Amino acid sequence: MLLKNFFIGLSQNQLLNSLAQKYGFKLGAQSVVAGTNIEEMIESVKELNTYGISCTIDNLGEFVYEKEEATKAKKQILDVIEAIKVNNVDAHISLKPTQLGLDIDYDFCLSNLQEIVAKADSYDIFINFDMEDYGHLQPSFDLIDELSKEHDNIGTVIQAYFFRAEEDIQKYKDYRLRLVKGAYKESEAVAYQDKRVIDSNLVALIEYHLLNGKFTSIATHDHNIINHVKRFVAENNISKEKFEFQMLYGFRKELQHELAKEGYNFCTYVPFGTDWYGYFMRRLAERPQNLNLIAKQVFNKKTNTMIGIGVGAFLLGRLSKRNKK
Repeated sequence: MLLKNFFIGLSQNQLLNSLAQKYGFKLGAQSVVAGTNIEEMIESVKELNTYGISCTIDNLGEFVYEKEEATKAKKQILDVIEAIKVNNVDAHISLKPTQLGLDIDYDFCLSNLQEIVAKADSYDIFINFDMEDYGHLQPSFDLIDELSKEHDNIGTVIQAYFFRAEEDIQKYKDYRLRLVKGAYKESEAVAYQDKRVIDSNLVALIEYHLLNGKFTSIATHDHNIINHVKRFVAENNISKEKFEFQMLYGFRKELQHELAKEGYNFCTYVPFGTDWYGYFMRRLAERPQNLNLIAKQVFNKKTNTMIGIGVGAFLLGRLSKRNKK
């Protein structure tokens, strides 16, 4: 838990975020982010498609407080939808309501989302609503409820560490759902804190939705959970068309390819853009072992290693000074 809190703390540090945007790709951020623009991202998606892997695309950014920035994000996502259509790639969209104005005004955010969902629906492209911290949970579900009155190309995420997850998965069982452990720092009043309990709850949610739900996206790098799912679907005669495994771009590439070769539906979560730092730190907070999975990929050259050591020391030094104040 201490290590998780450390990475979450880093994810919220604005100094580190700005430095990461400036120096990140020199340090190898391209190993976990599929480019800084749509063109680079589409090339990454095309490569993944050659392995039989579909993609869900995240235009990085969240917790937006200015309408101009939210409108810019909306346009970018609309451009991504158009790029998916024009390039005929196997991909759909993941988005965060806070990037589109949820912290500014609910109706403004809803209007932005209506435009996005309608365009995607016209192209038969699925939209997944990423769930964020607990304070945004119910407003995000409210948005989904409202948009579902006119569109059926949307789904969302259930986070296993929340006490309310069982209730939510039952309510939204007729939706395509991505099931995850959860990656934000949450109060013990609303979320489980013990990793073993969270893992157990995730497995229970997966089993429930596989048996009762529409379509299940199992988002984990944990091979123990993956192997459990393989056994469970075989024992219960669940069709491979009812679910997919999901992992993050740049993580456990060999396992991603292996699962696709075995005939399982597989989807890679593909983030792109410059605002990658908070996203990446939360992935490490969610599962610190992820750091080991990408270390060799990020620091694969002598020069990058030296830059990494120098900048890392500087960043940690600054962080330490700030904490002492």
